[in-house]
Amino acid sequence: MSEPSPRRDPDVVLRARGIAVRLGGVPVLDDVDLDVPPGAIVGLIGANGAGKTTLLRVLLGILRPHSGRVQRPDRRAGIGYVPQKIALDPHAPLRARDVVMLGLDGARLGIPLGRARLRGAVDDALTQVGATEFADARVGELSGGQQQRVLLAHAIVSRPALLLLDEPLASLDPVSARDVVVLLDELRRQSGVAIVVTAHDLTLLLPVLDRVAYLAGGRAAVGTPAEVVRDDVLSALYRRPMRVIEAAERTFVVADEGVTDA
Repeated sequence: MSEPSPRRDPDVVLRARGIAVRLGGVPVLDDVDLDVPPGAIVGLIGANGAGKTTLLRVLLGILRPHSGRVQRPDRRAGIGYVPQKIALDPHAPLRARDVVMLGLDGARLGIPLGRARLRGAVDDALTQVGATEFADARVGELSGGQQQRVLLAHAIVSRPALLLLDEPLASLDPVSARDVVVLLDELRRQSGVAIVVTAHDLTLLLPVLDRVAYLAGGRAAVGTPAEVVRDDVLSALYRRPMRVIEAAERTFVVADEGVTDA
């Protein structure tokens, strides 16, 4: 008997229930639930190895969970994706706008796009991410922050309803990282796109997050930042006493034996 079609739910663009994953026989995720509302920024937060990228791959549909399911009430709504690491050859004759153009697939959508419409869509995406001034520069010669903007433009050029970003702040200097966070907040406000972003550091993302899935030991504490980033909730998640400390304009989750990445 086939499974019933997922109920259309205007309150979420994606819903995950009971996600469990084993890699090489080792449990990585265990019974994780997550809802992604339209226009929300959802942070998958945790230390390295906590399962953030694994969960993102499950949400993206490129990794099948051992148990559980992911539902997208409106499968016509597209998904944009920016992976954690993309090697860009500085000598490749590929301009920033060429990378963005690769994000368009009119044939897949069943919409034949003429050259003028293609260029217009690319220009709009570049404008949205503040990348017009280096649109014709070789992408491999751009700074890390500029490349991240181009990759974001590539991901949003097809106007997806959901944007998945794996560690977009990694390897960026503090100023560039803060600029990317501001940009993500602007994107969701302007276009209504829902954003799921992985990070091991809460500090920069915390002011713009609507929901948090904090991962540790294969489990997740999920809710608003005020509901999750608390001593009692994280102590229950880690199964040992934890404290949330604000110091030097950063947020730390502290265990008895030291500091754990937050």
